[in-house]
Amino acid sequence: MEETGQPPISPALLLMMLGRQLRDRADAELRRQGLSMRHFSALGHLAHKPGLSYSELARRDGITAQSMQSTLLQLQEMGAVERRTAPGRGRTADLQVTESGHELLDRCRAVLNEVDARLRDAVGADQTDRMADSTLKALTAFSES
Repeated sequence: MEETGQPPISPALLLMMLGRQLRDRADAELRRQGLSMRHFSALGHLAHKPGLSYSELARRDGITAQSMQSTLLQLQEMGAVERRTAPGRGRTADLQVTESGHELLDRCRAVLNEVDARLRDAVGADQTDRMADSTLKALTAFSES
């Protein structure tokens, strides 16, 4: 590689920039469908592990419990999530994804698949697979530290 006198490009910065662009693309398409990444995330977590509390869902998304309650209320109003316990202070909500919620989750996954396809088109399938493997290793290492 030719010496340019410039500092080397930071892989962390490049990943952050790429992550932002990928998220912006997914967000834009989800917004067109009346959804958000927060909806997608909450539905995905609940589909994988039904009955998670507002607090646990909020921790997984890195947001406040109040923000998650707002997101879940929106999903309930859409018919995507149902609460199977009576509301009340101090009670754990038994939240379940409905059939309609699973259909919404499929739509969200289709958006993510389109973003994945764009990434594969940009760098090739082999590079995308290597990128995914390397990123997963880095995420694992960071979550353990």
